[in-house]
Amino acid sequence: QVQLVESGGGLVQVGGSLRLSCAASGSIFKINTMGWYRQVPGKQRELVADITDGGSTNYAESVKGRFTVSRDNAKNTVYLQMNSTKPEDTAVYYCYARVRPYSTTTYTTGFWGQGTQVTVSS
Repeated sequence: QVQLVESGGGLVQVGGSLRLSCAASGSIFKINTMGWYRQVPGKQRELVADITDGGSTNYAESVKGRFTVSRDNAKNTVYLQMNSTKPEDTAVYYCYARVRPYSTTTYTTGFWGQGTQVTVSS
């Protein structure tokens, strides 16, 4: 199995910055895609940003120009730099990774982190 451990969440004032990290460990040969989703009570979980092994990125329209997703392949870690935060960014943020577990496998499996709370105070 694969474990995803998030860090960096917490309380930030509106307009401030926060950097989330997610480190993957376990049965990993290659990580195809890593990214971040967020969810608030009563709403669907939504994609915030993700990044492929080739470096292609995808962002929710609401965070373009404010958030940046990046990855360190040597550390199996994905980051989310959150700038110019808004109260509507308040949510539980979940790390996601699609993993090829072994060198002898050709399929991939998706995994979720435990979630980390981000609160933007106004």
